[in-house]
Amino acid sequence: MNNKTNTLAGPVTISAEAPVARFNLRVRPDDRRATAKAFGVEPPEKVGQGVHFENRSVWCLGPDEWLLHAPEAEAADVVVSFAAIRAVTAHSLVDISDRELTYALEGERAQELLTIGCPIDLARMEPGAAKRTIFDTAQIVLLRDAHDRFRIEVWRSFAPHVEELLRIGNAELATGF
Repeated sequence: MNNKTNTLAGPVTISAEAPVARFNLRVRPDDRRATAKAFGVEPPEKVGQGVHFENRSVWCLGPDEWLLHAPEAEAADVVVSFAAIRAVTAHSLVDISDRELTYALEGERAQELLTIGCPIDLARMEPGAAKRTIFDTAQIVLLRDAHDRFRIEVWRSFAPHVEELLRIGNAELATGF
């Protein structure tokens, strides 16, 4: 998105989200509860589920993988908290904050817009869910916040491609294609 505006208008409002502290956590499923003390949110058990508490969120992306979000200013605190449990809970915590950008898509046609590049059945994705998938050829994590609101987390190197496809698709929706 250009520096003058953070939003692409059309039937679907597309905006770049503010940066967050973003972590990839790998831990044995039996040890996931031990990480709740370090992060302040108990990771969900079921793949695709998300849990939110105050300003932090956790989504289960795989049987032993979670995506963690916290305010950007709290990144160092998260790292210190997980370092404190390392001796008793083996885990891998990787700061991926700078690797990805987040686009929010909002509007009644947001789900329809996503179908131009996302192969999953979005109608089956409940609000609060997360899925690792692709958008065209780019790997993304898709978060569904509400019936009419999604977020796409995409690697910076693929962001211009994804953004351009969203812009073109949104323009086509506006013209009735």
